[in-house]
Amino acid sequence: MLKMRFKSIGRKAQLSYRLVVIPSTSRRDGRPIHELSSYSPITKEIKFDIENIIKNLNSGVQPTKTLRNLLIKVKIIEF
Repeated sequence: MLKMRFKSIGRKAQLSYRLVVIPSTSRRDGRPIHELSSYSPITKEIKFDIENIIKNLNSGVQPTKTLRNLLIKVKIIEF
């Protein structure tokens, strides 16, 4: 099963995340199949590739709870 989740990058106090599609059995920072976008919680900067996110969601990729809440917040998916 494929999951859509965050991969952490950056230093300890300055983390940012990449939105990746990865097998559910892989570790958090493992090698992804696709890198879709980036998110920085410190600067609140969000860069989404909406077309690829929707394409992956329609093909059966399951987002994590945190990612699902963020996608609802930015109105990419509906609740």
